Amino acid sequence: MEAVLTAAVALLDEAGAPALTLRALAARLGTGVGSIYWYVSGKDDLLERAVDHVLGGVLTAVEGQNDSGDPIDDLRVMAVTLFDAVVDRPWLGAHFMRNINVEGNALRLYEELGQQTLRLGLTPRQRFHAVSAIVGVVVANAADLGQEPPQEVVDGLVGRDEFLGRYAETWRALDAEKYPFVHDIVEEFDGHDDKEQFLAGLELTLAGLRLQAGT
Repeated sequence: MEAVLTAAVALLDEAGAPALTLRALAARLGTGVGSIYWYVSGKDDLLERAVDHVLGGVLTAVEGQNDSGDPIDDLRVMAVTLFDAVVDRPWLGAHFMRNINVEGNALRLYEELGQQTLRLGLTPRQRFHAVSAIVGVVVANAADLGQEPPQEVVDGLVGRDEFLGRYAETWRALDAEKYPFVHDIVEEFDGHDDKEQFLAGLELTLAGLRLQAGT
């Protein structure tokens, strides 16, 4: 089973969920499609097991973190760990929350995040919203950053900074009275660091949680 899941994750990493077929997996393993059915019932089952397999590594990293004494600091570290896993595997973000209705690594990760909020003076509803907000910030940003770059960037014809610079130049040419916000932030946008942008959004979320908890 370990070899099957390792090969399945490799296919997902290479070309995403559409590339994960039983035929492609059998070819990767050098076996017949029929033998795959000894391990999984079909493609959906295979995808769920592959997601759970990857999240097992994320869970191990999260569980191995030291307790800082501050639940919000611990939430930050856990969120960044999850972000790094999802940004490296865009297909993971689309499936991360699908299996929290059954016992598995997705539910255990959700529980680990939630247990940090039990250490704060919040109501159950506030805890639910807090974890939902953190997961949303993590997965949405990671999925966005993990998208396939424009072809000219992939081909090396244009660098990332130059590509972003084109947008910045377009924004600079806009009417400043009509687009005052865009003009205000264009220099920050031009050449910005994507992970820094994610961390800033995470900090805003955690700052709101800290304020709500009164810590």
